[in-house]
Amino acid sequence: MISPSTKKFKRTKENFICEHCKHPTTGNGYTNHCSKCLWSRHVDVNPGDRAAQCGGMMKPVGVLSKQGEHVIIHQCVKCGHEKNNKTTPQDNFDVIIELTQKNPA
Repeated sequence: MISPSTKKFKRTKENFICEHCKHPTTGNGYTNHCSKCLWSRHVDVNPGDRAAQCGGMMKPVGVLSKQGEHVIIHQCVKCGHEKNNKTTPQDNFDVIIELTQKNPA
């Protein structure tokens, strides 16, 4: 039996226009934030399920760096929920560096 706390990933391929900076983003099924400004939306309970009721904007507030990889820390400006998201090669590395300097891990 699977525990209710076990996260399940559902690949959801969607294109979107960022609600923060209006940049058009082409989704690949794993896309969960804007590649230009790194903002996201609080739409998932488990990755890709679109089951979150909040819908608030998720502000990038920091970056964790481990073994050469970067993970964006997002915080919902509506409810305060925090979530970590992997970066992608398409992400604006200048913004990642800026976040790293603000909140070094």
